[in-house]
Amino acid sequence: MSNNTSKKVHFIAIGGSVMHQLAIALHKTGFEVSGSDDGINDPSKSNLAKHGLLPENLGWEAQKINNNLDFVIVGMHAKADNPELLKAKELGLTVYSFPEYIYEHSKNKERIVIGGSHGKSSITAMIMHVLHYCKKPFDFVVGAGLKGFDQMVALSDAPIIIIEGDEYSSAPNDPTPKFLKYQHHIGVISGIAWDHYNIYNTEDEYVKQFDIFADASPKCGTLIYCEEDSMASLIGAKEREAVTALPYKTHPHIIENGISYLTDGEESYALKIFGQHNMQNISAAKEVLMRIGVTKEKFFKAIQSFEGADLRLTLLNKGSFASVYKDFAHAPSKVKASSLAIKQQYPDRDLVACIELHTFSSLNDKFIHQYKDSLSYPNEAIVYVNPKNLEKKGLPELAAEDIKKAFNRRDLKVFFNSNELKEYLCGREWQRTNLVMMSSGNFGGLDLREISDIIVK
Repeated sequence: MSNNTSKKVHFIAIGGSVMHQLAIALHKTGFEVSGSDDGINDPSKSNLAKHGLLPENLGWEAQKINNNLDFVIVGMHAKADNPELLKAKELGLTVYSFPEYIYEHSKNKERIVIGGSHGKSSITAMIMHVLHYCKKPFDFVVGAGLKGFDQMVALSDAPIIIIEGDEYSSAPNDPTPKFLKYQHHIGVISGIAWDHYNIYNTEDEYVKQFDIFADASPKCGTLIYCEEDSMASLIGAKEREAVTALPYKTHPHIIENGISYLTDGEESYALKIFGQHNMQNISAAKEVLMRIGVTKEKFFKAIQSFEGADLRLTLLNKGSFASVYKDFAHAPSKVKASSLAIKQQYPDRDLVACIELHTFSSLNDKFIHQYKDSLSYPNEAIVYVNPKNLEKKGLPELAAEDIKKAFNRRDLKVFFNSNELKEYLCGREWQRTNLVMMSSGNFGGLDLREISDIIVK
């Protein structure tokens, strides 16, 4: 897109997981991109360096903001009093949040926004995979890596855009949920389970955002919702003028010899993914794709080669008597769904499930009771807490007994030291037993592939 060659954009907090992907996407379309951040970790650091976009120095530098910039994009990691943000406002520059810029780019496209407390990345990835398989042009914004795509944000002149829309705040000075900024034509609500306690102090406040999202569906628009989720169904089934409401549920399927098959009448289709929650996600993706011209037959043909979004029940290692999975699950509903998926896929094996409490919500003593019974399916359950994360988030210590009580599991094993956790996992007997490690963090820097090698061998 050569018409962008002369345009200059500066990213405040360029190191964010999706922010840096947007920076790279604009760089690829010809923008002159600069950026700042006070801390950049991998993979963002390596990706930015690869494209020549890594800032020379860490920190905020107000002098980087000048009238030569066409606009500025600010990420959630920045604070409202960020010196670069204040300078941009002082100069009267156009400042976009991440979702505001995505809307600006796509306001003349058909916008498909995937919302919900869980399943967003997987549904978005499924839609992308099928469209790519069918060779249909599209733009996208997704929060997870996907095989066949070298980036998580792609912007072009394609007629449609697929957006993973979360309910987190848009910017440090704008608490509006991101998914409201995109102004969807087709919206999806995969399920609703209270999260983001640091923003939504009550469940009612959290649920209200999805009601607003559904009500924002335009005339002649479409709202697709999971009818097996009580709150999503309650919101999705509301009467809205000239809005097509499409409920979906778990797609019919069978499991044979550790492989899940979608069924459609007498036909069956082998999948590379598994889990009841993924069968729900498949139904959501199919409803979306059929609304934009993909036939059911093409969908079934394409979905068979879908291997899942990155870190969504990712197989680390597999042996004749044990398998080890890494999963991004961290919220209660996700932990429960991922545990159930592995238990159902391997009914003749025990399951050990280990979750790291890493997010602000999960580490908060006001929220942690939401995890009650979320680890009821595994034969053995483990919780890991890195004390440094509590300190970093300014939260009080959590006692092992309080964690056991919150999860409603007296035999829960609790670790506060990653080396002790590793020692336990590597020294345990794993005959006919699977392991799933669930976290949006990194278990205190443990090498999970090394651990999986020891377990399987």
